[in-house]
Amino acid sequence: MNKLNLNNEMITSCRNYAKSIAKDVQAYINKHSTVSVERTVLRLLGIDGVDKFDVPIVNRLVEDVKENGDISLGISIYIASALKATNKSLNDYLEAYFDSRDSLTSYNLISKSEVKKILKPYYEKNLKKITKNREIRSKLINKFGERKTELYVIVATGNIDEDVLQAQAAARAGADIVAVIRSTGQSLLDYVPYGKTTEGFGGTYATQENFKIMRQALDEVGGELNRYIKLVNYASGLCMPEIAAMGALERLDVLLNDSMYGIIFRDINMKRTFIDQYFSRMLNSYSGIIINTGEDNYLTTSDAVLEAHTVTASQFINEAFAFEAHLPEKLMGLGHAFEINPNIENSFLMEIAQAQLSRELFPNAPLKYMPPTKHINGNIFRAYQQNALFNIVTNLTEQKIHLLGMMTEAIHTPFISDRYLAIKNAEMVQQSMKSLADEIVFKEEGFIQKRANKVLKNAHSLLKEIKTEGMFKTLEKGVFAETKRAENAGKGLDGVFEKSTNYINVVSAELEAYFNEN
Repeated sequence: MNKLNLNNEMITSCRNYAKSIAKDVQAYINKHSTVSVERTVLRLLGIDGVDKFDVPIVNRLVEDVKENGDISLGISIYIASALKATNKSLNDYLEAYFDSRDSLTSYNLISKSEVKKILKPYYEKNLKKITKNREIRSKLINKFGERKTELYVIVATGNIDEDVLQAQAAARAGADIVAVIRSTGQSLLDYVPYGKTTEGFGGTYATQENFKIMRQALDEVGGELNRYIKLVNYASGLCMPEIAAMGALERLDVLLNDSMYGIIFRDINMKRTFIDQYFSRMLNSYSGIIINTGEDNYLTTSDAVLEAHTVTASQFINEAFAFEAHLPEKLMGLGHAFEINPNIENSFLMEIAQAQLSRELFPNAPLKYMPPTKHINGNIFRAYQQNALFNIVTNLTEQKIHLLGMMTEAIHTPFISDRYLAIKNAEMVQQSMKSLADEIVFKEEGFIQKRANKVLKNAHSLLKEIKTEGMFKTLEKGVFAETKRAENAGKGLDGVFEKSTNYINVVSAELEAYFNEN
């Protein structure tokens, strides 16, 4: 795959700059944790549910330590110390905890070695469940196979029962991947809603029970169709690592997992979300879950021609962050999009250049390619035409995760019939142009090669600037998506804390040991 005649030395330099940028941020991450990371530890010990006021138990426990103890030590030591002092199992202790007014911080703290010994049976049980889910997924994919380019559609009714019906209909129509969009604003909640939900706005709440219901429904229809249908949700926002853990426990296959998206488009504090991203990506790597990144969104607020290089630069940075979290290339669903104004002369050629550039820069990544949205209007026939062009570029440049465009984009939430037409459009292109990528070469020093190399050169210059200024200052300047975010502002900063020299996170330590051995 070398159709663009790219400068390999420049590509290597881009990766080196990105690696340096990520390592600078990682130095900060290593010294800090967040309340959402600590709540994730509790979830992976097997703690779930809500109290009589519908407050998640994991939130109650972490807030108890934050208010009455020393959260810089981490939640692990407090839970283990309580279990040792009371000589109770975790479930028995929690029952007693809510029946009394005692704080989790009431007990003498034990040593780190004791903490690991006491908690190991609990986190080991859940990590074994995740390992089993990974094995089940692999077995089913090996049994049924998967398309070279997988068709990805969205359901978003707000009611998980209705989502199930629509998701199964989409699978029967030919969808390979089904994403359940979260209810509007859930990424800004500093807790995860509990249980089955049937009301949501613009989407359905991401809860562990809803994950379980949809996983069962897709397995059921997959068995009927002799195909494995992948399930997607969103491990982003203020509960990023918690949702990653829940997704791992319920065998989700893909999670949208990108700090940059949360910082830029949800005003989540950059320090908070980079820390959360690191832990969540370690969990995704361990679980075999593909991440999707959100570079495609940059082009919804900035010009897709002038700012294409910011997408490429961000892809390099996201790759570097993923490597820091031990995530292999095969799980890096780096994002990009078909968002150039179709009225621009040779816009289609520019789209080919950008898509092929992503494919050649990240040849082992299951790239996530997003459909046109910014320049879609109420003309459904024009929208269908644009989506057909997008499908052609997808096929020509051999993208992996192909998120289908809807002809009724910007009009209403898609009907089942809209999804059906989108799937059939993509399938027709796949079938009729199956070997197109193998047949096509690009003119030497032609329009497409020149455009791709220009974008790469601009991305290289930007990465060099970011390395000099640092990631935090770059985000303050509004380099990405033309949106400025302050280093010490945004949602969730109060949930960040510096680790004590005696800090312990039993799950993180277990994962690090696993990655070092493997």
